[in-house]
Amino acid sequence: MRSAIVTGGSGEIGSAICRKLCERGYSVAVCYNTDRNSAEELVRSLVSEGYSAEAVPCDVRDEGQIVSAVGKAASMGELSVAVNCAGIALFSQIQDTSREALQEIFSVNSIGAYLVCREAAKHMIPLHSGRIVSISSMWGVSGGSCESAYSASKSALTGMTKALAKELGPSGITVNCVAPGLIDTKMNSRLSSSDIAALIEETPAGRIGTPEDVADAVMFFCDSPFITGQVLCVDGGFTL
Repeated sequence: MRSAIVTGGSGEIGSAICRKLCERGYSVAVCYNTDRNSAEELVRSLVSEGYSAEAVPCDVRDEGQIVSAVGKAASMGELSVAVNCAGIALFSQIQDTSREALQEIFSVNSIGAYLVCREAAKHMIPLHSGRIVSISSMWGVSGGSCESAYSASKSALTGMTKALAKELGPSGITVNCVAPGLIDTKMNSRLSSSDIAALIEETPAGRIGTPEDVADAVMFFCDSPFITGQVLCVDGGFTL
């Protein structure tokens, strides 16, 4: 059986990705940090439907937990897919952003993702096969006002994706990136209804996205052996 690991698997987008991977026949390591209940609830639901999934603790700020989680995923089958979905947000003007806050957001959004890629590659290279997909953001593509730290941390995934696509391509591994726009998740709960309405008005598709929209893009990359090093904006045309 093929296996997959999804960091941030207990969140809305991560859960949608985990479910679609299970539906494709993968045994999935549903990684979580603080929200153990949501991860275990998702796993119970998937297992009751006949799928293979396990809740696995993984704080991506902790290198040891990353090594352990990827190892667990590899023990569930041939590690074929690694999805970096764990992430945190920071809404702050640059003059108010502390060094500690900057380090924290890079630790989760950038360094954690890099280490997951490193550990996954160790298992995928001998198999001469694999798919690595990182979840960035439209702000990692175009930049977001008052979100410079977040934008920078997500933009780092773009450079990492392109570099690893070149490095790991000869080993049969594709590396791609999905950049969501405004998605209906708890991360965007700070936005007022008027903020959301304004963003929808700027979006050619005329709506906010769903976690399933993002998960579908991840599946596209999983199914595409000749596409690598790409950033796919799932934003309803917002960044056009």
